[in-house]
Amino acid sequence: MDVHPGQSMSMANLSDDEALIRAEQGDSEAFGVLYERYLPRIYSYVYYRTGNPHEAEDLTARVFQRAISNINRYQNMGVPFSAWLYRIAHNLVANWHRDRNRRQEVSLEETVEARPSSEMPETQMMQNQELEALLKVIRRMPSERQQLLILKFVEGLSNAEVGVIMRRSEGAVKSLYHRTLLALRDELEKPK
Repeated sequence: MDVHPGQSMSMANLSDDEALIRAEQGDSEAFGVLYERYLPRIYSYVYYRTGNPHEAEDLTARVFQRAISNINRYQNMGVPFSAWLYRIAHNLVANWHRDRNRRQEVSLEETVEARPSSEMPETQMMQNQELEALLKVIRRMPSERQQLLILKFVEGLSNAEVGVIMRRSEGAVKSLYHRTLLALRDELEKPK
């Protein structure tokens, strides 16, 4: 494929469907558009599921390696490309947890670095301790509940979008969301 002046600029304006068609035909620049578009979201999802930035980088790279290797198998049947990527990420993270049979936690230092603040140090320390306690409780929850919380609160997806990714109806997502929040509240209210 010849690259003409200004073509890169128009590549960024491609819809997912257009980029997918071109990527299926071997256009690496079109896949690059999809990669740039979805890299931050997939990394964020993987990071929150693993709690480890190095593992998140590795697993995110593997998500996109699988995607490019299997791009010709992707079929748009009303499911967005992002849902396909999240499913790949979910499967890789599940395998990662199974292989290691342990849960990583985000350390207090990483939390402080990720959230610079002009607040008083005491206030920030209290907030960091509360966040650390919340993350510990979330990481003890079943995988599907962790996934739901990340997709809702970190990625900001709607119940319908979460339903597509998790292969559940919107009503089932609402029900799981409600049960998850109740379980989270109960765990956080338990005496220490």
